[in-house]
Amino acid sequence: MCTRKKASLGAGPGPWYTAGVSALELRHLRTICAVAEAHSLTRAASALGLTQPALAAQLHRIEALLGGTIFERTDTGCQPTKLGREVVALATRVLTGAEQLVALAQSAGRRRSGLALGIEHTGFLGDLLTELRAFASRGPVRTRTELSAGPLLRLLARDELHLAVFYEFPGLTEQPPRGVELRELINQPLFLMLAQTHPLARRALLDLGDVRDLAWVTPPPDTDSLRRGIDLACARYGFTPRRSHYAMDARAARDLVRAGSAVALAAPTTTDGEGVVVRRLRDTPLRCRLYMATRTEGPCSAYRRELYACVARAYRAAVDRAPLYAQWWVENPSEHAELDATIAVDRTLSDMS
Repeated sequence: MCTRKKASLGAGPGPWYTAGVSALELRHLRTICAVAEAHSLTRAASALGLTQPALAAQLHRIEALLGGTIFERTDTGCQPTKLGREVVALATRVLTGAEQLVALAQSAGRRRSGLALGIEHTGFLGDLLTELRAFASRGPVRTRTELSAGPLLRLLARDELHLAVFYEFPGLTEQPPRGVELRELINQPLFLMLAQTHPLARRALLDLGDVRDLAWVTPPPDTDSLRRGIDLACARYGFTPRRSHYAMDARAARDLVRAGSAVALAAPTTTDGEGVVVRRLRDTPLRCRLYMATRTEGPCSAYRRELYACVARAYRAAVDRAPLYAQWWVENPSEHAELDATIAVDRTLSDMS
């Protein structure tokens, strides 16, 4: 193929354009560029894997289509004519565009291969990856984490994700963009994380008002619905939470709590250890809803039921590993009836297949 930097754009196409270009194929354009670059039918034939007579015959057919001579032999080799310079310039542009289209398609194919998961920080990501890898057995599972639902929903709407999983407090749920479907898995309780050495750690059940005088670890302002949910719940108990620490992830929050500096909310799947304990709150004053979001169109839209079942099974596995939550789970069967039904139906369908 002719070298792009050396090719001149030349003048615009002449009358030959409408007469013959529609009959040309990409292989013809490659032939033209190869001859222009090699300045020799023999060298061009070698580059294209043809014999010199075969290339000469092909070039003759191209010139017949265009109604004029493209190349002429000179002492310095095979040189384009005036018409040939126009043809070479346009052939170069067309082939460059074709190459860019192929590269774009290949890039899109790489991005779309496998399954793209977007998720808010959660305690069952490992279980979910195991489920999704089994489901998407033909491709990899890619993961992107965000601090709140908004960015995940926007990525999903732009078709950069196939599936999003996130938490939202009641009344604070993001409106899904057009073409995105939300489905709730569970309205889960939230527990309280305390330092193991704190006096309140000796109690099995706490009231939210018990911690009115303690500092809190929360996400930074305007970055997480958890922060807003805490404000609303504490207001119902007549106090405003005092924030002394902002943390972007659960590990940092746990470290601050362990140091005795503050308390923090904990997902119910959180377990005791590393100097902290998790305690239930009376009357579950703090809850958040777990949602799965998928596109209503696209490669995964036909598998929304299966994806929902993957998330449900992953979440249920995390419950079993958290004794405090497992106890709540047994005591409140109506709170997770839909999630249980999803797992049961999916198991039945799998047994039938």
